[in-house]
Amino acid sequence: MNTRAELLIDTAAGPARVTTPAPRAVWWDLAGRDPDISVTQTPTWLDCLCETGPYRDTSRLYAFPDGSRIVLPLVSRGWRPRRLDMEESWPAGWGIGGPVTAGTVGLEQARALFADLAHRPALRIGVRFRPQGAELWERAAPDTFRLEPHTTQAVDLDGGFGTLWQHRFHTRVRRDVKRAEKAHLDVEADRTGRLVPVFQELYDRSIERWAAQQHEPPALARWRRRREFPRERLAAVAARFGESCTVWLARNAGEPAAAIVVLRHGPHAKFWRAAMDRDLAHPVRATPLLYRLAIEEACEQGCRIFDLGESAPGSSLEHFKAGFGAVSRPSPRYWRERLPVSTVERGLRTAVKRVIRFQDA
Repeated sequence: MNTRAELLIDTAAGPARVTTPAPRAVWWDLAGRDPDISVTQTPTWLDCLCETGPYRDTSRLYAFPDGSRIVLPLVSRGWRPRRLDMEESWPAGWGIGGPVTAGTVGLEQARALFADLAHRPALRIGVRFRPQGAELWERAAPDTFRLEPHTTQAVDLDGGFGTLWQHRFHTRVRRDVKRAEKAHLDVEADRTGRLVPVFQELYDRSIERWAAQQHEPPALARWRRRREFPRERLAAVAARFGESCTVWLARNAGEPAAAIVVLRHGPHAKFWRAAMDRDLAHPVRATPLLYRLAIEEACEQGCRIFDLGESAPGSSLEHFKAGFGAVSRPSPRYWRERLPVSTVERGLRTAVKRVIRFQDA
């Protein structure tokens, strides 16, 4: 655990006390009372990130004179000098971070948070906000922070699964699910971590398929995907979330065909990862069946939202998720850099893609 530090900052909302890392008791208290809390805004998510990557907890608690409190989940790369560090909420691939609060955030408080981040010595600061309240943060963001558009697709579970099935699931999805049910697939829902190795095996097969689709050398694809999602990451998430992490697996004729990972916190369920053996899964529509079962269970558990994550606008993946009633909403990322590191990184990625004739899926 990092040594805790406290400081006072002057803001238009009055003097605010900043504590870092944020005390876990306060963070959990706010998480329990925040009606729009996401799985990825919990201390458990930060612990998983720090356990499986070169990160340390730099979360910040803002306490204002009116008694309101805001926790900003945040990590840095602890091995770098402070002026070469990256502080993010969250790093790429880890989803939505952003402020956690039990009440409404005022405009001056939002501006105070941005002002505090603007004075951080880190080379780069980035925060990915959830859809709820995104308009406020847009108004509060200073010109020194750049907007990076993102969208999140989520299914509103209001009305229960019967309503979803009859009125929000697309006809093609209902048809695919019925086809899978007729195939008599064997489906398991594991909440102990037992099926993590099976998921990893399917994920390795998926990497090979993605590499072929994108005209990417298999060795490069394996290195890139495993750097983004190392083998130990799912095991760590399954261990820390316990029964709130479910690995859904469908077997076709006894062979693993498709799997998805779903996380839950309070009223929020989140699809996190998927993998499949296309030759076994696609003919019998195994993946749509797993989505259907996971969404039905979320309804039974009293969840209000089933978060299906981000997809490229206009992509086949966005179309697939929309079939389950998912609606796209903005979840912007705001960031600032002291040097144009991101521009250089994008240029290098573009150059490599051109050399290997990479094709975005």
